[in-house]
Amino acid sequence: SEQLNRFAGFGIGLASLFTENVLAHPCIVLRRQCQVNYHARNYHLTPFTIVNIMYSINKTQGPRALWKGMGSTFIVQGITLGTEGIISEFTPLPRELSRKWNLKQIGGHLLLKGLTHVIAMPFYSASLIETVQSEIIRDNPGILDCVKEGIGRVVGMGVPHSKRLLPLMVLTFPTALHGVLHYIISSIVQKLVLFVLKRDNSRSLPTESSTSVQSMLDAYFPELLASFAASLCADVMLYPLETVLHRLHIQGTRTIIDNTDLGYEVLPINTQYEGLRDCVNTIKREEGMLGFYKGFGAVIVQYTLHVAVLQLTKIIYSTLLQNIS
Repeated sequence: SEQLNRFAGFGIGLASLFTENVLAHPCIVLRRQCQVNYHARNYHLTPFTIVNIMYSINKTQGPRALWKGMGSTFIVQGITLGTEGIISEFTPLPRELSRKWNLKQIGGHLLLKGLTHVIAMPFYSASLIETVQSEIIRDNPGILDCVKEGIGRVVGMGVPHSKRLLPLMVLTFPTALHGVLHYIISSIVQKLVLFVLKRDNSRSLPTESSTSVQSMLDAYFPELLASFAASLCADVMLYPLETVLHRLHIQGTRTIIDNTDLGYEVLPINTQYEGLRDCVNTIKREEGMLGFYKGFGAVIVQYTLHVAVLQLTKIIYSTLLQNIS
């Protein structure tokens, strides 16, 4: 039983990771393409139009077009985790908060998160370009191209960029702000959801027959549910800021994206924002408040997929346990 429990926990975690990073990747590709497409007439605010455009892109360019840049998103996650570990090792900034935290500790912890995002920023930029660049005009990128491009961006070498490329200094504040706010919102939501779920669980005492099944579900699912709710809330609340951030990162990189109105044809990105405030004002003026939510339908599809996989895992898992017990 102990071994089965461990195996089940591993399986559930794996299913969740697979959904988050592999199954949901087409949603991330489309969401980013819509966010940076200032030409777009169709804002794709609902899942129906998003699924439709995914189908069109898949039909004209093949499935690779929906999974592009997946390797680089893993690399950015790796760089972020590594950077955080190294900084916390060599500085007094705490990687985890102790039970008896104080304001100084929280400040140091958030500073660590902000610094990590700033150091990973050039690689995030390169990964963003890989996920939105149209498959039609792009050469086969190598797995480490994102690292090469990121370093090139820092030292000012490599791919020729246009005069409109924003210096990394201009991108530092919005990138750190988005990263730290995402972390704060998701941490608060996660703690709240776990608190509510554990309180409800302690109230409903299981019967003898369902104990082993129930206790296993109680052990793993609250954690998954809490992290799911945390990501969803942070993504929804920060969507407008993410739209602005992605437009600033992509400006001047000579990126050609798919036409998200049609699903075929390509479009150049020729924006001329001067910085965060100018970008916000321009979107508000030219595309309206809903312009900040372009591609929001992809978030709905992404989290619906997640719920479906969670439910499926739960059903498979309960059935397995009941059969064995």
